[in-house]
Amino acid sequence: MFVKVCGLSTAESVRAAVDAGADALGFVLTRSPREVAPDTVRELLAAVPAALPAVGVFRHERADDAVARAREAGLGWVQLHGDRSPADVRTVHDAGLKLIRAVTMAADPSAFADWGEELLLIDAAVPGSGEAWDYASVRALGLEGRSWLLAGGLDPDNVAAAAAAAGAWGVDVSSGVEAARGVKDPARIVAFVESAKGR
Repeated sequence: MFVKVCGLSTAESVRAAVDAGADALGFVLTRSPREVAPDTVRELLAAVPAALPAVGVFRHERADDAVARAREAGLGWVQLHGDRSPADVRTVHDAGLKLIRAVTMAADPSAFADWGEELLLIDAAVPGSGEAWDYASVRALGLEGRSWLLAGGLDPDNVAAAAAAAGAWGVDVSSGVEAARGVKDPARIVAFVESAKGR
């Protein structure tokens, strides 16, 4: 199970995710309680193995602006939320970066097509609530054989069952490993990765 831990903002939380065996790390570079400055991300990356994907997360920014900010932060991956188009995928790839394209369950069915992104992230119909949802409903999208991440309302206690219900290739967590809004709990990060990976 591929595990991405998102919303990291401190050296302690980055170290916990890396040591636990996370497969990707996410840094929020858009307006959010978890937002970090590009300079801070560069400092945090000093503790991240070069082969571990480090992702800059964006909401409504234009794709080219997201690319510029990700480069400023020293990141090789971009995660785009909001209304997107295949042109956004091309913009990221033309810049030499890799892409996670985030889609909510409320999106138009055409948004779930393969636009060439490296990973698709599927979130709850109302993202950011931190609440569990009908994970099994993802199976109706016909994503077999594709690389995609399940997100929304996941925590150490429910991630294994949620991933199994959805048939997920990977999972993404942020609020589910926090002690308070925007404050990561290293112990919960470790517990989440271990649960997701069935350790």
